[in-house]
Amino acid sequence: MTATMDITKKKKKPGDVVRRVLMYVLLVIIGIIMVVPFLWMISSSLKEQYDAVKIPPVWIPVPPRFENYVQIFTEQPMLQFMINTIKIVFFVVLGQLFFSSLAAYSFARIRFQGRSVMFFFYIGTLMVPTQVTLIPTYVMFAKVNLIDTHFPLILPAFFSAFGVFLLRQFFISLPKEMEEAAEIDGCNPFTTYWRIMLPLVVPAMLTLGVFTLMNTWNDYMGPLIYLTSPEKYTMTLGIAFFKGIYTTQWNLVMAGSVLSVVPILVAYLCAQKYFIEGIAFSGVKG
Repeated sequence: MTATMDITKKKKKPGDVVRRVLMYVLLVIIGIIMVVPFLWMISSSLKEQYDAVKIPPVWIPVPPRFENYVQIFTEQPMLQFMINTIKIVFFVVLGQLFFSSLAAYSFARIRFQGRSVMFFFYIGTLMVPTQVTLIPTYVMFAKVNLIDTHFPLILPAFFSAFGVFLLRQFFISLPKEMEEAAEIDGCNPFTTYWRIMLPLVVPAMLTLGVFTLMNTWNDYMGPLIYLTSPEKYTMTLGIAFFKGIYTTQWNLVMAGSVLSVVPILVAYLCAQKYFIEGIAFSGVKG
């Protein structure tokens, strides 16, 4: 009798099945809407210049023109642009992870006067648009003769209110007994942070790293303002070279965009598990 009741309870109602089907249909539609631009980008990157804007559009180019991916390297120093971008991304990700984790640990685990107020105002900087601080930051770097270098793109990115908030949520969730045990063993606060607590927040660190990589890799405004020498340009500026005053080589723009998307896609796929875990866990405890 009990087994029969359990089987009855486990049977799904018709309404639940309908809702589940509708949910999957909705997700498929949203997925198609999001994938279509990427498919069009790949398709256009394999077309002739004027076929990329042909009406009605042709989705499958015949024959595919793979020479576009060679042409973007011959017409512009795209390899140098990629090296510049990788260098900037490397230092930005490394610096932001270190300084954000250090500040997050201080706000989460170290008690000092005015901690809550300071954290409140620091997080409040998230509401300040980047355009507001653009001119003062430019003037500051101009006075120290750092314009047309990569330093204005690297140094300010070391400090991220979002990164501090994200990592602080993880540090708060860790048990205090671990810090107490480390203190008994003679560890100072920095040693406790570096050797005990930091390895435990790897999911959040990878999540922040992916976010930082995406934002820095796709940054267009910063390089456009601070860089004037073509040999120091990033990929976003390099791709813009194919857009002229009277005509735009859309096939080459799309080929460059495909190459620009690949590193971000690889980074996300490699850290997907930790990325989702970090996002889901960041709001568990405040």
